[in-house]
Amino acid sequence: MSESQQPVAIDVRRGDPTPEELAALIAVVTETYEREAAEAVVADEPRPSAWALSQRGLREPLRRDLGWGRGL
Repeated sequence: MSESQQPVAIDVRRGDPTPEELAALIAVVTETYEREAAEAVVADEPRPSAWALSQRGLREPLRRDLGWGRGL
């Protein structure tokens, strides 16, 4: 097991559950936890880079029909 996967300690404080009852409880809790963890994950959307945030928009294309002097 890795450091992030510590064994779970179960402390029964009342009653005397059978091994089958404990196994059923662990199965239900594990499945519920895994489902909740899977649904809680946010989709990673790529964040715009600093370059994309700071760049200016492109200028409009040159109008070739006006010519150099623009008819002034």
